[in-house]
Amino acid sequence: MSKIKDVIRHLETIAPPMYQESYDNAGLITGNPDWPVRGVLCCLDSTEAIVEEAISKGCNLIVAHHPIIFSGLKRLTGRTYVERTVMAAIKNDVAIYAIHTNLDNVYHQGVNAGIASVIGLKDTQILAPKSILRRATATGMGAGRDESLRESGATEIVHLSDNVCEITFPIAARSRIEAVVGQAGGLLSGVHAVEDAHLQTGSGMIGNLNKPMPERDFLLHLKQVMRAGAVRHTALRGREVQRVAVCGGSGGFLLGQAIAQGADVFVTADYKYHEFFDADGRIVIADIGHFESEQFTIDLLHGIISEKFSTFAAYCAEARTNPVFYL
Repeated sequence: MSKIKDVIRHLETIAPPMYQESYDNAGLITGNPDWPVRGVLCCLDSTEAIVEEAISKGCNLIVAHHPIIFSGLKRLTGRTYVERTVMAAIKNDVAIYAIHTNLDNVYHQGVNAGIASVIGLKDTQILAPKSILRRATATGMGAGRDESLRESGATEIVHLSDNVCEITFPIAARSRIEAVVGQAGGLLSGVHAVEDAHLQTGSGMIGNLNKPMPERDFLLHLKQVMRAGAVRHTALRGREVQRVAVCGGSGGFLLGQAIAQGADVFVTADYKYHEFFDADGRIVIADIGHFESEQFTIDLLHGIISEKFSTFAAYCAEARTNPVFYL
């Protein structure tokens, strides 16, 4: 019988934890990785309603996009929905696993690839590629230290001599690697980025429509296929839409890249009033809502899991967790 750690291992071959942003809390949040999996419920947000649905469906593993806990909890009294959700999961032996910005930051089977597919984009590529890995030289590190380095996050260790090695590690593990090297009396030097030759990691995505569309027609198409309650957008420019940039969730930080790469429209969410002015006639910003921009991640996760495992049932959550409603 498959265990929770088997599901996690498979998910992390697609979206490795080292790809998550430093502020994130992806990973196993509640539960025991050695529990046998009785069923999996895929969702965008872990809420009390989701835990209740998991229990009703006989699922003891929730795979969510957003972590229910972003920062430490000092008490569990049921005062907030976060506390109540965690308490319900623990009480009922339901594991919660989150796969968040690491799934945002991958090209293949990632969140933005899903959005691009629904919209109908082709010739897609990462909008803002970034190097996740770092490489450095460590002195005073014989082969006997390899296990400690790997436990600290090293992905590759190449020994250049008896006490000098070259270490490759994700940027988030740098402090742990430095600590291991320092404890051995060594020194880490020459830290530099390892370029992603295939541009498979980074933020957002950009691609082209099969054929140009008038701006209004594209926005109506966008509203329909993304099941958006509304599309908040900047002034139309009177041009056809061919090249489109997307970013699930809060993607405003990518506006400059979208403009630089010639996007006609930038599709994302969570734009504030004054931020719409930043379009400045150079692009059309289309804000479709956070939940709406990422909702197809539920189907994405369900597909990834159900294609790999056949010893348990996987479900897409029926409970709608979007906290925003439209009249």
